Amino acid sequence: MSNSTDIRAEEILIAAIAEMLDGLPHIAVGASSPVPGAAAMLARARHPEKTRVSVLGSEDNNFFTDGGKELFDCAGQGRIDAFFLGGAQIDGLANINLVSVGDPDRPKVRFPGSFGSAYMYFTVPRVILFRLEHTPRTLVEKVDFISAPGTSEPNVYRPGGPYALITDRCLFSFDREKGRFRLASVHPGHTVEEIREQTGFGYDEPTDVPETPLPDAETLAVIRGPVAAQIAEIYPAFAADVFGLGKAA
Repeated sequence: MSNSTDIRAEEILIAAIAEMLDGLPHIAVGASSPVPGAAAMLARARHPEKTRVSVLGSEDNNFFTDGGKELFDCAGQGRIDAFFLGGAQIDGLANINLVSVGDPDRPKVRFPGSFGSAYMYFTVPRVILFRLEHTPRTLVEKVDFISAPGTSEPNVYRPGGPYALITDRCLFSFDREKGRFRLASVHPGHTVEEIREQTGFGYDEPTDVPETPLPDAETLAVIRGPVAAQIAEIYPAFAADVFGLGKAA
């Protein structure tokens, strides 16, 4: 049994995300996503004969020879089963804002832009939203600009969409029929009351909210061993900070 004091928050997130990827044939990960990337590699380590992982920017874990073009092509053909998206703002309908805050004509803040996120949101069946800042500033009642909609009208062909939202405080599942999040678990060290205070949108909450499970010893060994070594190829700073790889003794 693992001791929670020995386990980093990143490792809890990696294990929780990997559970949602279990057994999927093809998981794709975009740029600047070390925790989702590590989770995808953990999922592959559990089913090496079944699961393929493609990480943009990786030389060892990237089957694409033409970057984003092939990623989008595969997604359009239904050959990607899971992908990750974030957002400067995310609301209760799972709408994402990657464009600006405030009036779009006179924005207070501008961001790099959506760069194909709406397309991936419509085509990949299991999109997991990932946001490490869980505050009313980021999880809002209504996004200021919809760069990728969480739901669509029934007459819109849409095989893809949101599956869950995981933050540094908790895990939400997403009910596409209701168009609404449901609190699935709260990470160790956090509380249900804290989630209510720090979430700007309404969501469903079960009577008893479970705690996000800690990774067991076997899972930790895989995360800290082969997964850490693989993610270091793409994100050396992350691997050094979280796993101590590459640091001087």
